[in-house]
Amino acid sequence: MVLEDAFRPLSSAPRRRMDGLRRAACAVLKNRRSRDRGEIWQKGSSAVFSPIFSHPAGPCSWLLPLGAKRRGPRSWGTARASKMFLVGLSGGIASGKSTVVAVLRELGCAVIDADVIAREVVQPHFKAYRQIVHYFGTEILFENGEINREALGNIIFSHPEKRQLLNSITHPEIQKEMLKQILKYFMLGYRYVILDIPLLFETNRLTKFMKYTVLVYCDPPTQLSRLMKRNGLSQAEAEARIASQLPLDEKRKLASHVIDNSGDRESMRQQVLRLHARLEDSLDFLWARLAVGAVVAGLGGLVYLLLRHFIS
Repeated sequence: MVLEDAFRPLSSAPRRRMDGLRRAACAVLKNRRSRDRGEIWQKGSSAVFSPIFSHPAGPCSWLLPLGAKRRGPRSWGTARASKMFLVGLSGGIASGKSTVVAVLRELGCAVIDADVIAREVVQPHFKAYRQIVHYFGTEILFENGEINREALGNIIFSHPEKRQLLNSITHPEIQKEMLKQILKYFMLGYRYVILDIPLLFETNRLTKFMKYTVLVYCDPPTQLSRLMKRNGLSQAEAEARIASQLPLDEKRKLASHVIDNSGDRESMRQQVLRLHARLEDSLDFLWARLAVGAVVAGLGGLVYLLLRHFIS
């Protein structure tokens, strides 16, 4: 039996799926022609995760279900093609990034928090935990065996070379866990995934995988005042903490989009809503999506025929 003969007898579910795919493609193409072809935010690079066959993390770059839901995962049944992409989110100490993330979660966005993952990978019995104890000693541990983050922070704050050592231990484990979560959201059909990474611009190694980078900004006097009030620090202590990071004005030049959080909460919220709407409205890799959809449908039909042949 040749491949052409295998598909010719389709008469029920597989054939209806192929017909549905053709109608969906026509509808999307018609809609695409009527749209302005200009893509959003031409500012900055268009670097995204590499396609599936050229990068180990490729499944995150395209091959998403057809559909268009404004919030949360994409619908599997609506005639609209898109690709999943990554958005890097960062800020500075006391810039209000956590508040922005809370609004994004309210909108149903998929957010991966690198800080949360960083706390998880240094728990006892993890590989990173064993390496940290080996290099920094048992004096950084609580009585229950967990790492005293404050004690470890005091060491790396005054010794840049030890900070680099800690990063070389934890970053690979953090990135592996982030990739797992990205794949999870890919399988759930999300339009885009936000990676909340505090040192996104300092390390500059992950920005090449982001289609867009977003900075939560606030002016320096506001940042200093918020940090002193939040942490109960003196002005000199707060200034030292801020100076240990790349200045927000420098990060602003590197970001493709900026949310100015110097004002009130409502102003910030409106900026986040506009950002979310623009991300949801972008359309990419239509033909790649349709081609992959056709291949998947064809393979599904072939499997269906083979099962019928062996069962009968």
